[in-house]
Amino acid sequence: MKKGKQILAIIGIILLIVLYLSTLVCAITDNTGTMKMFKASIFATFVIPVLIWAYTFLYKLTHKK
Repeated sequence: MKKGKQILAIIGIILLIVLYLSTLVCAITDNTGTMKMFKASIFATFVIPVLIWAYTFLYKLTHKK
């Protein structure tokens, strides 16, 4: 199970890095759809870590030893 947690943590880190980079690109570029992408990227930057924390918290509650 430890290996699975490590893989999920690495995937979460990579996803956050991609989100940060896309937020930066959306902030720098000036296009008609950029503002919508920027808002979505900012939203996901906050929501994804909260969801990862919630899943981890619920897993710990349901799988106590």
